[in-house]
Amino acid sequence: MGLVGILVALGLLVWLSFRGWSVLLLAPAVAIVAAAFAGEPLLAHWTQTFMGSAANFIAQFFPIFLLGALFGKLMDDSGSVLAIARFISSRLGQRRAILAVVLAGALVTYGGVSLFVAFFVLAPMARELFRVADIPHRLMPAAIALGTSTFTMSAMPGTPAIQNTIPMPFFGTTPFAAPGLGVIASVIMLAFGLWWLGRAEASARKSGEGYGRDAEASAGNVADDQFIRERATSSHEFDPAEITHGKRSEVLPPIATAVIPILVVVGVNLLMSAVILPRLDFSFLGEARWGGTSLAGVAGVWSVAVALATATVTLIALNRARLADVRASMDAGANASVLPIFSVASLVGFGAVVAALPAFALVRDWVLSISGGPLVSLAIATNVLAALTGSASGGLTIALDALGDTYLQIARTAHIDPGLMHRIAVIGSGTLDSLPHNGAVVTLLAVCGSTHRDSYFDMVMANIVGPVIALAAVVALGSMLGSF
Repeated sequence: MGLVGILVALGLLVWLSFRGWSVLLLAPAVAIVAAAFAGEPLLAHWTQTFMGSAANFIAQFFPIFLLGALFGKLMDDSGSVLAIARFISSRLGQRRAILAVVLAGALVTYGGVSLFVAFFVLAPMARELFRVADIPHRLMPAAIALGTSTFTMSAMPGTPAIQNTIPMPFFGTTPFAAPGLGVIASVIMLAFGLWWLGRAEASARKSGEGYGRDAEASAGNVADDQFIRERATSSHEFDPAEITHGKRSEVLPPIATAVIPILVVVGVNLLMSAVILPRLDFSFLGEARWGGTSLAGVAGVWSVAVALATATVTLIALNRARLADVRASMDAGANASVLPIFSVASLVGFGAVVAALPAFALVRDWVLSISGGPLVSLAIATNVLAALTGSASGGLTIALDALGDTYLQIARTAHIDPGLMHRIAVIGSGTLDSLPHNGAVVTLLAVCGSTHRDSYFDMVMANIVGPVIALAAVVALGSMLGSF
């Protein structure tokens, strides 16, 4: 009955969350259902297992959620995101409208801007570019998603995305884990996505399709839609309801001023990971009052947190005159981080209850016995859990909470670099998470004024097929050559 309970709980979670129910309510409820089927203590699993795991996730990653949302909101309100997008589009022109949209999204998200902030800024720009170039409107969501939600989220070395941060405490890695493989995966995702979108554009021109008609969406209406908000906050780190709060600058900064905070994120992240933290003595972290941890367990989170904090201070200093209401913008950014981290933490708590049930041993043994070795089984585990939860961060954390220690032991025994495990886990979480019920997919379609029927197939090709090919390549290269 225990295994049946796990399946029933997962089914209820997927079905009811797809219908717009809050994960804050669903996750503990279905966790109790799973425990009830197994004949386990219900209240103990709720207050001790569920809440303990959820609280631990918040304790580990709230600094990243908070600083990431704050930085993204300030980049938006200062006009920096829009300045970068306009600069790239003006240089590439309407003949390369798809490339302009993809590269603009890639630059701002690799620099630490939340993809939800990027959605709301890029969609109007993409709409104008596509209309002038007579490119089908239905390709807009796939182009934006390719730049914001694929290689800069999971593959590019050093990306401050929360998905790249989650494996670090489990494997003792840094944001730059397996950099060579990450670059290869990024090139594959970008090249395949651009090839597909270029092919779709050429086919549309040949058939005379044109831009077509679209339903231009109001940012305020999309941000305030409760169904979209529920889906969005359980899949990524920014609450779209805060997009319209604060005050966006009417005067855009020069391109150099707009780009400097992004360079600060990347540069400080690299310095902290490779130079500063490794040279300092943090042996005191082993003391009980610091949780009995080590530098390897916190260095990755510290590096990203310091990078985002430094970039935020730099951003405010450079744009103080353009930020009409700094307090309102900062309040909105801080508030935007709260619901997402509690939603993801609730998914993590659900995963902890499932992992604590006796029947989960059958699931664990099946995952570890998948042919192809630990790299293949890890890739499949993160894929499946991200697909079921509709959340790359939630699925990844559930997988690593349940199996992270086991995979680390396997890595040590088989002499596999934990950095390789890190990169495969992150890329794996960013593939099937883009199924129709994913919050980012739902939000992006709404922002673009499109529908699943019109645009989702191209999103599948750019957001799922390309990353799956890249994941397969990384697993194959890692198996043959190890991490590099």
